[in-house]
Amino acid sequence: MAALANRARAVGIVLRWPAGMAFASWRYLWRITPLHRLDEDGGPDDCGPTIDATFHDDRLQRLEDGVGPVYHRCYGTTIEQPQLSANELIGRIAEDPNRPAPVEVASFRKTVGEKGLLAVGDEFVVRMPGPWDGPVRVVHRGPDSYRFATLRGHLEAGQIEFRARDDGEQLRFEIESWTTAGSRLSDLLYSRVRIIKEMQLHMWTHYCERAGKLAGGRLRDGVHIHTRRYARPVSAPP
Repeated sequence: MAALANRARAVGIVLRWPAGMAFASWRYLWRITPLHRLDEDGGPDDCGPTIDATFHDDRLQRLEDGVGPVYHRCYGTTIEQPQLSANELIGRIAEDPNRPAPVEVASFRKTVGEKGLLAVGDEFVVRMPGPWDGPVRVVHRGPDSYRFATLRGHLEAGQIEFRARDDGEQLRFEIESWTTAGSRLSDLLYSRVRIIKEMQLHMWTHYCERAGKLAGGRLRDGVHIHTRRYARPVSAPP
């Protein structure tokens, strides 16, 4: 039965891949939200926060376990006239990370932890079209932020943080990541073919747009994407 279920899931992934990417491409082409992209060289300070030693097991996929350059990216937007506070917005998203997600590209499925809550130690699998899923673990949870670290089998190695802050009558929402490719193939798809990079761009800018809607406000000046590339030599896993 397990083999049959795995086979059915594999078939579903294959069927979902072209349909999902076609819809994502259509949505991307008709996007009206302004995107402001800045790319520049980075340095050692772009390797991200330290992961608490309690999470260091054989499943954790740390930045140093990856291959290729470090990519430090931040997607940010300012939300005008929000109806939610920063804590309330992050609380709504943490209850169900699929609320702002573009489901044609990615969906979150909790594998460890209580439904409807998000706590340190919880685990998710981010389902994506194609032969790649993204297992992650919650390594930080604050009132207005939470952070995932990647686990073995993820396309990337590193961390990603979701946060919000109140800014007077406005609200700031940001997604910040510090990652390398999880394997040589991932590095090729990200750095050369650029499939993963554009998929991520669509996913997280859409996430910012939907966060604005969840907050009950509207985006001011679109979404800003700041990428810093640190060409640190990182050895590929065997």
